[in-house]
Amino acid sequence: MCPAFSSIIDLNSRKKLERPSSLENERKRRNRLYIIAEILTIAKEGSLKTQIMYRANLSFAQLNEYLSFLTKMYLLKIHNENGKKIYRTTSKGNKYLEKYKDIANLLGNNEKDFEPI
Repeated sequence: MCPAFSSIIDLNSRKKLERPSSLENERKRRNRLYIIAEILTIAKEGSLKTQIMYRANLSFAQLNEYLSFLTKMYLLKIHNENGKKIYRTTSKGNKYLEKYKDIANLLGNNEKDFEPI
């Protein structure tokens, strides 16, 4: 092993690392309501599908499910601009964001604090 890398990769210290408990993993996972709020925030000014996918950190399949659901619920609207589909948050979607923030504030540290992207 190259001496320059031996200080970076210390096998003894790696063995001491513990895996997070399942409870800690649950805290790191995003719930469905949070992801919806993220998508709606991203689409406030209008966004392309790929922009939403990358900024919300979703797979293509997940993104399609969420976008389908959000458009059916009239939280998002699709606009055609210059031959491109632009997703934009509706007034109903903005109302969802307001209510989501209220609930997040009510729950305090028990719920992920939602900061607009």
